[in-house]
Amino acid sequence: MVKKTILLRLALATLIGMPLVAIVVDRFSDTVNLQLAITGDGKFGEQLAMGSLAGLLIAISAHLLIASPLLDAVNTSYARMLGRFRLSISEILLISLCAGVGEEMLFRGAIQPFLGIPITSIFFVAIHGYLNPRDWRLSIYGLAMTVGIAWLGYLSDSRGLLSAIIGHTIIDVYLLIYLQRTAKSTLVTHNPDLIDFPEEENE
Repeated sequence: MVKKTILLRLALATLIGMPLVAIVVDRFSDTVNLQLAITGDGKFGEQLAMGSLAGLLIAISAHLLIASPLLDAVNTSYARMLGRFRLSISEILLISLCAGVGEEMLFRGAIQPFLGIPITSIFFVAIHGYLNPRDWRLSIYGLAMTVGIAWLGYLSDSRGLLSAIIGHTIIDVYLLIYLQRTAKSTLVTHNPDLIDFPEEENE
């Protein structure tokens, strides 16, 4: 099982590696312009507002869907998987920011200009494992998230990449906090060897 330290390192790798790939694509392609994508046509305040609104609405919708009786098994599975890390608020913020910046720079900044919003959104959700033909319940969640990710793609094109980064970060913060709390309240049998307990405060 992945330890919390490895999870945090993967988050930092996402923050560094994916933007580097996007920069390389930008350097050798006339289709991609990261600087223009980030600033966009919208002012910073507008991107902040639109990205925050989209992120919050998508996160709440995902929460309501995954907490429904239909997707109870999916909810429990992800709560157990993420809950074992016992992430602090600062760690959740770090992981969410790394994913928001890194993944949006690559997918919305460098891939979407080539593939368009629909295909990029489907590809993004699929590589996260949410579109699984062998698990129709998980795929329902994946289809809903595809719509939400497409919204971020539209905001990136119409307002600026920063709005998608903000929205993505808020989604991850909200859902990670929700799943951590769900893990604590779910009565499941844990293998202590798979749980990465936080260090003692006095160490």
